[in-house]
Parts: sequence; structure tokens; C-alpha cells
Amino acid sequence: METILIVDDEKNYPPILSAVLEEEGFETLTAFSGREALEILENSDVDLVLTDMKMPSMDGIELLEHIKEKDRDLPVIMMTAYGTVEKAVLAMQKGADNYILKPFDNERLVLYVNKAIAMYRVVKENRYLRNAVETRYSFGNIIGKSKIMQDVFETIRKVAPTNATVLIEGESGTGKELVAKSIHFNSLRRGRPFIAVNCSALAESLLESELFGHEKGAFTGAVAMKKGRFELADGGTLFLDEIGELSQSLQVKLLRVIQEKSFERVGGVKPISVNIRIIAATNKNLKNEVEGGRFREDLYYRLNVVRIILPLLRQHKEDINILVNHFTNKYSDERSSDIPVRGLDPEVERLLYEYNWPGNIRELENVIERAMVLCPGDKIKGSDLPKDFMNSVHDEQILDSIPQDAQLYETVTMIEKMMIKRALKLTNNVQSQAAELLGVGKSGLNKKLNKYGML
Repeated sequence: METILIVDDEKNYPPILSAVLEEEGFETLTAFSGREALEILENSDVDLVLTDMKMPSMDGIELLEHIKEKDRDLPVIMMTAYGTVEKAVLAMQKGADNYILKPFDNERLVLYVNKAIAMYRVVKENRYLRNAVETRYSFGNIIGKSKIMQDVFETIRKVAPTNATVLIEGESGTGKELVAKSIHFNSLRRGRPFIAVNCSALAESLLESELFGHEKGAFTGAVAMKKGRFELADGGTLFLDEIGELSQSLQVKLLRVIQEKSFERVGGVKPISVNIRIIAATNKNLKNEVEGGRFREDLYYRLNVVRIILPLLRQHKEDINILVNHFTNKYSDERSSDIPVRGLDPEVERLLYEYNWPGNIRELENVIERAMVLCPGDKIKGSDLPKDFMNSVHDEQILDSIPQDAQLYETVTMIEKMMIKRALKLTNNVQSQAAELLGVGKSGLNKKLNKYGML
């Protein structure tokens, strides 16, 4: 539903125009001065401005200039009396889409409005399409030659052209949003919006407003009408990330929207219909959440029409090399050195392969991005890798050296005895110095020496 802002200092005009345009299926906002109009534009989503030419303080020309500074594509139709036709022509030269002479008949007004709105729809669609091309989301940007990733690609190929709801499950860093975007940009909705919402990032009250929008005065701070993500995604795809974090009350509201394809803004009573595709993602096992009573079963089955499970990076380590090549190309412009990176030192290649990657692909990308900045030569070496990553590798290697069936108490005792022996050796058996090196008191060290029979 498009929103039209009507600006006129004559108190009788805006209500009449609102009635005419709302009957045509538009939503309207009204302002009685240019300053008030700019405030509304700052806080609300508007698809067309219908403004009078002659107003005190700020006239229509000045308002037009302010609007075009912020959004040169937003259509503006000027309303003017016969005596100001020259100014109307000037407004057209400054970017107005059309002008209409007062008094005017309603049919002509509706005709002009529909024409401007239709053109603006095309402009917005081109914006989304251009962004899709620029970001180049395609199968080629989800990297993987392994069998497990090829299976994921095949599912994307099959589901993308449909309108089926998709549920993507996978740990953080496995690329859930990238998969969602690939589905969208390979679908028939590719020229329409892709709108993402992180359900865990906002408190419940704020998330409801973010999803469904709100009316002016719906709550403290709601100074203007605001469209929600459902409305902004109309015709396109809504990506609900971390869907498992939704509260029970919002789960009920989401289920209703999916079933009825309509909703009301917070504080509103007018149903708003939308045509969207929903893709949801979670780092939880939603089936387990359902069994635990934390997620609605009916909503789960509505979302889980097609399920894509993304693997952990350690489950497809054969993809690490091609991922590294992708990231070195991606971050090549960030290097201070003019020498291009052509690969990895063999020791680094071994480290990357042996590491378990708890942060998955996102962690690998972060490691390569930082290495590209620090690497002075044509190969990434161990000294170029981030210190926190090397510490993690070292910790993992220590753990790998301990048998998997080792008991905690026995292992801690063994390490403690080894550290005491090393401290005594480094201090030539001077116990006070050894205690200081170990960070314990001399009496504490004596107790341990007695305990382990090392005196």
C-alpha cells in the first residue's frame, strides 16, 4: 500500500484529498506547512508528495528543493492556482513530476497520482535489481566443491524459482544469510526487495514495531507513522534471522500473517495485505525447540516447507583452500603492499586444515582478511596470522595431545606436576623463586611438593 503525503496550508483541502485518495486504495498523511512536511518525511516512509505551491514561510518550490536533496527519485506533484503557472513550470524544471491546476477534478488528480506512483515503483524495482547485480549474490559466491556443499547448491537451485517458505538451520558463521540472498536473487522476486531482520537483536516491543510498523502515537516516541519490514518487503522476500529467538506472542502473530497474508501496524486497525516470501534461519534445532515447548509446532511446520541444513566448516575441510582463494581475492585491495598474495606457506596451509573452526566460515574469512593486511610478501606465513587465532590453534594442539578418555583430575594433576618441575629447574631449586614464578605462595608450593612426594 503506497503512502501519499498531502501538504497544504488551507485546512479544508487535505481532508478532502485524503478521502479521494484513500478511496483509491492509497494511505495518506497530511501536513499544513513545509516544515511539518519535512518532519514527516524524516520519520515516515512516503511514496509521493502532493503539495500546494503557495504556502507561508516555506513555499512549494523550497519544499521541493529540500525533498530532492534527500531523495531525487521521490515523486512530487505541485498543486497551483492559475496565477502561479509560471512557478509550476519552474517546479518542473527543478524536478517536480507534474502539476495540477486548482480547482481540479478528482479523476485528473487520481490519473496524475497513479502515473507518478507507477513510475516510482519502477524506480524502486530498478534500485533493488541494481543492488542485486552489484552485490552479485549467486551460487558462484557460495563457495564449495565438496559433496555436502554441492547438495546445498542443488536444493537452492530447486527451491529458488518457487514461492516456498524456506527454513535454514546452521551454526553461526556458516553462511545462512548468504544462502537466503542467493535464493532470493535467483528467484522471480529478484527485482523486488530483500529485507532482513535479526529477531534476536531487539526487545520484543521494538521487534513487533520493526516487523509490522506502527501508527503515529501508538507508543511513546512514535512521532510518525512508520512502515514495518513486512510492508517494505511487499513483492519480495523477508529474511527472518534467528527465528528461534521469537517470543511466544510474536510467534502467534507471525503465524497469523503467514496464514492470512495480512496484518495491522502497532496501534492500527486497518488490515494491510502483503505478497512476500519468507525465509527463516536459526542456529538452533527448531524441532528440539518444539519438543521442549519453546517454539510453536504449527509455526514450525509453516516455516519448514523446505529445510536447508548448512554444514560446519570442519565437516567440509576440502573447501578451505578455495575459500581462502576467494577471500584473498576479496581483500586484495586492502593491502598496503603492492605485491599480490599468491598462496599460503605450507605450514599455514597445514594449520588451517587441522584447526576445527568453531566460528566456521566467518572465522576463516576474518583470519584471512587480517592476514592480508599484515602480510608483506606474496605468501601468507604464520607470522601474518592473528595472535588470537594462533593462541586458539596452540590450545587446540595441547588438547589434541591429551587422550580423549583422560580423566579431568588426573590430567590437571599431571600438568601441575610438570609445571612445578619446570619452575624448580628454571630457579635452580630455589623454592621461593619457583613459587613466585608459579604465582603461588611458598607455603602453597610446599603443600603441593608434599602432596606429590617431590621434596
